[in-house]
Amino acid sequence: MSDDSKTNQQWGGRFSEPTDAFVARFTASVNFDQRLYEQDIRGSIAHATMLAQVGVLTDEEKDQIIQGLNEVREEIERGEFEWSEALEDVHMNIEARLTQKIGITGKKLHTGRSRNDQVATDIRLYLRDEIDAISTELTRLRTGLLDLAEREASTIMPGFTHLQTAQPVTFGHHMLAWQEMISRDHDRLLDCRKRVNLSPLGSAALAGTTYPIDRECTAELLGFSAPTRNSLDSVSDRDFAIEFCAFASLLLTHLSRASEELILWTSAQFNFIDLPDRFCTGSSIMPQKKNPDVPELVRGKTGRINGHLIALLTLMKSQPLAYNKDNQEDKEPLFDAVDTVKDCLRAFADMIPALETNKTAMYEAAKRGFSTATDLADYLVRKGVAFRDAHEIVGKSVAFGLEQQRDLSEMTLEELQQFSTVIESDVFDVLTLEGSVAARSHIGGTAPEQVKIAVATARQTLNP
Repeated sequence: MSDDSKTNQQWGGRFSEPTDAFVARFTASVNFDQRLYEQDIRGSIAHATMLAQVGVLTDEEKDQIIQGLNEVREEIERGEFEWSEALEDVHMNIEARLTQKIGITGKKLHTGRSRNDQVATDIRLYLRDEIDAISTELTRLRTGLLDLAEREASTIMPGFTHLQTAQPVTFGHHMLAWQEMISRDHDRLLDCRKRVNLSPLGSAALAGTTYPIDRECTAELLGFSAPTRNSLDSVSDRDFAIEFCAFASLLLTHLSRASEELILWTSAQFNFIDLPDRFCTGSSIMPQKKNPDVPELVRGKTGRINGHLIALLTLMKSQPLAYNKDNQEDKEPLFDAVDTVKDCLRAFADMIPALETNKTAMYEAAKRGFSTATDLADYLVRKGVAFRDAHEIVGKSVAFGLEQQRDLSEMTLEELQQFSTVIESDVFDVLTLEGSVAARSHIGGTAPEQVKIAVATARQTLNP
């Protein structure tokens, strides 16, 4: 670009002195919003096409603009485009280069629009593209969880409350719990997309334009479901970005919980699973260490995402209508939230299918902690004992087991009968781990056959 193109000529007519160099740098956004170049060019092509259709541009001018914009895109993609802070942002950089290439016709492109509706359109196009990419990664992660759940449908492990052994469950059932959380996140993302997919183009600065534009036309050309309905709101609100970050916070919260369990399960104290070496790192001083750094980082990045949500909420707080320069601060939190979500999902989607379970360690852990105590209480109730009395009987049985250092399933029938005479030999059908999980054969239960049914059902409803 020439030196002349690095001035604020596009809007500087009203000013009698150039912008201070520091102010120019302080107010510029081109260093981070240049990633919107593809969406900016798509929006400009649609705008020029519409202007020609309504007679504001000639077909020749439209063709000149579109050819010039395509050439600018190619320059950017080849790394030959020279970005200028003096031109402030991605929009004015591209427009200035277009005018350099095709002359005065390039100056006609901005007819009937403002940078206010232009940037709002670009961000919506960008976020819609990224939502679709994230949706694909969510489907890949959920598919991996379902495959793992099916593979481990009969693998018994302890279920926990308060991180204390509670009842036996299957590892497949546990993976389905993660899948349910991620499924809701996926639904939230797709619902957010509906509100992202509206076109603000044509709202101009805040009040619309006097030119005979066709907003339905540009909305259709850009694949939006419809134009936005109020020009003031269209250029000044960023609730769609906030909603995306709210989705991201919930998703990372769920991934953080899963990460915490993976971290615990890989420890020597649990030894439930093993992560492939490619998802772990070692210690600079302790040669025996294999650290689960990938899930640890995902867990840590949750705070980063939560910070972006708070930043955007605070950004919009108390802003009067319509557009304010504050809104330039919406992009960096949004961009980083998108990048972080995509990286975390890729890590999980790659890692989950490669996870290996230690079935023996899980089974032995489930045998500890009297995990079938509730099954014994249910057995007594079915024999006619009131639940509170059954609860007391089982409590005494557990106390005896602690003294003897034996699980309920390891006691003799005579030992169990000293706590209740209604106990018979069939009690051992429910005191085994296999009997315990098999008995919970209902929708949402941990029985292996229910896990397989749930997997099949979830596969049918996977979001594209």
